Amino acid sequence: MQKARIGVTGLAVMGRNLARNLARHGHPVAVHNRTAARTKALVEEFGDEGTFLPAETAERFVASLERPRRLVIMVKAGGPTDAVIDEFAPLLEPGDMIVDGGNANFADTRRREAALRERGLHFVGTGISGGEEGALHGPSIMPGGSAESYEALGPLLEDISAKVDGTPCCTHVGPDGAGHFVKMVHNGIEYADMQLIAESYDLLRHAAGLAPAEIAEVFRTWNTGRLGSYLIEITAEVLAHTDAATGKPFVDVVLDQAEQKGTGRWTVQTALDLGVPVGGIAEAVFARSVSGHAALREAARGLPGPSRSAIADSGFADSVEKALYASKIVAYAQGFHEIQAGSAEYGWNIDLGAMAAIWRGGCIIRARFLDRIRAAYAADPRTPTLLTDDHFAEAVGDAQDAWRDVVAAAARLGIPAPGFSTALAYYDSLRADRLPAALTQGQRDFFGAHTYRRVDREGSYHTLWGADRTETTT
Repeated sequence: MQKARIGVTGLAVMGRNLARNLARHGHPVAVHNRTAARTKALVEEFGDEGTFLPAETAERFVASLERPRRLVIMVKAGGPTDAVIDEFAPLLEPGDMIVDGGNANFADTRRREAALRERGLHFVGTGISGGEEGALHGPSIMPGGSAESYEALGPLLEDISAKVDGTPCCTHVGPDGAGHFVKMVHNGIEYADMQLIAESYDLLRHAAGLAPAEIAEVFRTWNTGRLGSYLIEITAEVLAHTDAATGKPFVDVVLDQAEQKGTGRWTVQTALDLGVPVGGIAEAVFARSVSGHAALREAARGLPGPSRSAIADSGFADSVEKALYASKIVAYAQGFHEIQAGSAEYGWNIDLGAMAAIWRGGCIIRARFLDRIRAAYAADPRTPTLLTDDHFAEAVGDAQDAWRDVVAAAARLGIPAPGFSTALAYYDSLRADRLPAALTQGQRDFFGAHTYRRVDREGSYHTLWGADRTETTT
């Protein structure tokens, strides 16, 4: 009986397209779904694209895989993933591997990897970015798990991944949950990037007075330069689109309530646990949250605000471009800082430059800009923040006046720009000689005896605020 090199169970859009991608690249692929009708439909519709081995039962599916068995799970994160693992793990043998290609929480991946390792099985938490089109035509792939599992699985994943300059957008990220951790941060950066683009649109429309079609042309121009990216490209397409039913700009007929699936929120929660400031990502998550509180927004709609008038300055769009680029650098710097901190916390030894390299194609945040990040970490893998890299420091330096003018204009006109303003505040916080945190620590010592450290000598100290205010060492 012919054996499949790899199998995919869970044939919704992502799983189906991933299976088709594998088959198109000449890899015999076993396919299975909880409902057999979906398996049958895949083979009937796309069977001419390659070799599919359909299986109606878990036992037949596992039996159709060559050793070591590579079994890819493409189901919803959480309970459904655990259920599929519980179904298939007893059918596997030591050395076989289960690959989770969903958006799982990296903590769950670490738990599952440890449990299956005790049974001699490899569990490979794998981030896959690019949506349904990427899954079919070449995604960015971020596999974790053991180095041994990557030896058997990596060539297949690299083969079907996106390619940039001939280099696969896939690499072994690190042990246990490293792959899903990096995918989580990727999505957090994506939130921030999208929020900054949305604020740019809002400013161009309500500060500069441009129509959506005119803003689309601005974004198309930006896409030919340093901001060239998938997100900028599709922004222009969305803004240029006209609603067929009303004849209005499409953006004006879409309800202004942005949804989220949780990975951005996880990025912020994890950053808090690691003590890493990711204000740009957090503000993007909160901006979506604010947009969804329709009743709250309706109640506040009559609150007073400044009078608005269009900015006549013909150079305002150029200022927004500079502010967007500078804020984008900050967002990515925060995301890479979180990856760096997570890698240190969990002993993953993640190559930051390699992460930038595999994000250059296939994924949602793919951009020309990422090659500069790859180069920055190639020049100095210990770069503390992208903001200190010569290229990015020069770009942010050049944006200073424009960035501050744009943030000031937003505040003056009452246009919410939390992404731009928090990015600027983060930048100013890093470059400040001293922060008001000294006062905060003094307050903490006053009301809670939490102690403080001094600038002029080592040790921890406490002032007897309720007595004679003498200083004691602790």
